[in-house]
Amino acid sequence: MSIEKPVRFFASPGGTLSGRLRVPGDKSISHRSIMLGSLAIGETRISGFLEGGDSLATLAAFRAMGVNIDGPDAGRVRIQGVGLKGLKAPADALYLGNSGTSMRLMSGLLAGQSFDTTLTGDVSLSGRPMLRVVQPLISMGARIDTQAGGTAPLEIHGTAELAGIDYSMPVASAQVKSCILLAGLYASGTSCVTEPAPTRDHTERMLAGMGYPVQRQPGRVCIEGGHTLNGIEIDIPADISSAAFFLVGASIAPGSELLLEHVGVNPARTGIIEILQRMGADIEVSNERDVGGEPVADLQVRSAPLHGIDIPAELVPLAIDEFPVIFIAAACAQGRTVLTGAEELRVKESDRIQVMADGLQTLGINATATPDGMIIEGGALGSGCVDSHGDHRIAMAFSVAALRARGEIEILNCANVNTSFPGFVELAGDAGLLIDVR
Repeated sequence: MSIEKPVRFFASPGGTLSGRLRVPGDKSISHRSIMLGSLAIGETRISGFLEGGDSLATLAAFRAMGVNIDGPDAGRVRIQGVGLKGLKAPADALYLGNSGTSMRLMSGLLAGQSFDTTLTGDVSLSGRPMLRVVQPLISMGARIDTQAGGTAPLEIHGTAELAGIDYSMPVASAQVKSCILLAGLYASGTSCVTEPAPTRDHTERMLAGMGYPVQRQPGRVCIEGGHTLNGIEIDIPADISSAAFFLVGASIAPGSELLLEHVGVNPARTGIIEILQRMGADIEVSNERDVGGEPVADLQVRSAPLHGIDIPAELVPLAIDEFPVIFIAAACAQGRTVLTGAEELRVKESDRIQVMADGLQTLGINATATPDGMIIEGGALGSGCVDSHGDHRIAMAFSVAALRARGEIEILNCANVNTSFPGFVELAGDAGLLIDVR
């Protein structure tokens, strides 16, 4: 169930970030490791698993469908895969908390099962759009009922009659792409997805790593139904979305120098690095290597004066989850930063465009929300009380803002931080950011 107790952060002004950190494991890869490990033949061993609310919701769902999963124990999980046809009907609806990734990806793989399932979530997840996955699934032959407006709960009526489709996504979305590919595991024929801009490709990489044939071309991926997944060992890198808070924090806090270790630098996820570098950030990528099919590196970041930019359209889908903290960098930069083409931000855990604009305005920054982005004039951050609206990334972003604020920032509704970054307050404190939780 979702956390009901109100949690507030009080972030103190000033300070520098220093030392070396390893942030928790990548959430996107953690989700997929549970899903595909459960559908594989044999044992999958995972290290670096993110023990946050979202990925734990995925793990609990597959346990409820009869998969034997040991852990997590210090990030280690062992899964006894049941194969593509081995899942069992859960006794109750599957509750996925705040996790849109869980709901959208699982819709695809559950559409081809021999049983019916209902997917539910908390208030935030129940208000988020699901037709973007439901409609292409229906075109594959799936039978899915939504609530009015195309939201959860989702009632999925399993069918063995799925057929492959050739789908061109109107908007770049890794969740939609992955949903169709997971349904394609159960479909007759070939399922192809064409994307208008690059998105994260963790699903394709993991499918291939488990021995499933994947056909890839620039902007297009296809799979044929009926092959087999094999259990493997997965070492999950540190999540670049979590590292982003420290990349920005060390960039804006004078005198900071921080090393972030073992960070996933998948080319479809590194928009945050390029955007910050274009703004003048001093970020050095070193010790690059490949770990289980995913590129990993260490990131050295030193404080540097930032300047506003027009964020290139091609970088938007590569940094879609990092924009709350990018907005903080923009607020601390000299000049104007303009973001367009990011309407997706309005249907995340909150309306991240409006909520961030409201919070920045409260702190004295000239921030103008637009239908698909924001215009931010860099300036001096004041103090005040902002509401995260239960959005974990917004709560952490305003915590980082305190490094350059004139006074304390009070942040409301922070309980969901643990969905993506358990231990954030403690790790941030180790680096030099002062946050009191009440």
